Amino acid sequence: MPQKEFETAYPPIDADPHFRRVVRYFRPSDYYAMAGATVAFPGALYLMENADPARGKGKLGAAMKLSAFLGLCGGFLYAYQRSTFRFWGWTENEREQSMAQAEAASGNVIGQGKSSLTKEMQGAAYRNSIFSQLNLAVLPWFNVVDHEYHGTQQTQ
Repeated sequence: MPQKEFETAYPPIDADPHFRRVVRYFRPSDYYAMAGATVAFPGALYLMENADPARGKGKLGAAMKLSAFLGLCGGFLYAYQRSTFRFWGWTENEREQSMAQAEAASGNVIGQGKSSLTKEMQGAAYRNSIFSQLNLAVLPWFNVVDHEYHGTQQTQ
């Protein structure tokens, strides 16, 4: 299946990276962004509650736990998207290029192994997950299938 080629400022690594590969390539800044969102959500709730209390004092326990969980989920999706942008070549990706080249040299590239799916099913999985990271806020959809459709890639 031909993949549309895009002009990017940095060389693309993988058009449809596997979930585990994206998470393995997280940078410390991605973890900081995830932690910031985890803290910001309950922090904003606490500040809003102090500004205009809706409940009595000390009754925010469950709401704070839920807001911390939602902040963690949102922070993870944000970090995942940032990492994916580096795979696509939309942001600076020198570190990821060297990691991908080392991974290709070892012959153990996550997401490009032997798949038990038919070619048609691999194509369907690819079409469903390509560029799905642009809509993570609407429907979190990740590539968890090994397939041969990865677009422009230096590691092949």
